[in-house]
Amino acid sequence: MNNPSLDLVEFVEKNILPQYANFDKAHNMEHVTRVIRRSLDLARKIGADLDMAYAIAAYHDLGLSGPRAIHHLTSGKILLADARLKRWFSQDKLTMMKEAVEDHRASASRAPRSIYGRIVAEADRDIDPETVIRRTIQFGLSNYPQLDAEGHWQRFMQHMDEKYSVNGYIRLWIQGSENERKLNELRALIAEPQRMRPVFDRIFAEENNS
Repeated sequence: MNNPSLDLVEFVEKNILPQYANFDKAHNMEHVTRVIRRSLDLARKIGADLDMAYAIAAYHDLGLSGPRAIHHLTSGKILLADARLKRWFSQDKLTMMKEAVEDHRASASRAPRSIYGRIVAEADRDIDPETVIRRTIQFGLSNYPQLDAEGHWQRFMQHMDEKYSVNGYIRLWIQGSENERKLNELRALIAEPQRMRPVFDRIFAEENNS
């Protein structure tokens, strides 16, 4: 079967995905559906369990209902505590799924513990330069409303350097992925702030006026 179980999809779409409407624009319904789609694509290529990959992706950011710094751990607890998932998954699978959700965070210093952690971590890294820039600006506008445009630019570049530059903490766990190529494009922009600034200014104006 080349798609996740229909009854699992129905359950997730009715009970889980609507929760993302409560999160910021960088982690909304559009984000989780993209992570689901990319997770399923990777799972098909690798030959992994599609039901597991689907559910992991659906639950991966639910912990944003609490503190962001530990959202990956909270998300894992939410998944493991949801007894409704026992309809589709054994306890061993649920434990592996919890660990995969915990391991999805970009700042994780070690490799994910299973292929499912690698799948959701890779799927969560939407490293299209325009998308990364827009999401970072959206997060800044949502969480630092006191900053002026120059303050947002400084915060933006600090985040770009810390996460996405050649010295940044982001790690890709599946070799030869589309993300690898896109990350190199983004790094070239980060290395040349004079090229990055017009892109930032354009997207900042669009988001600030939306």
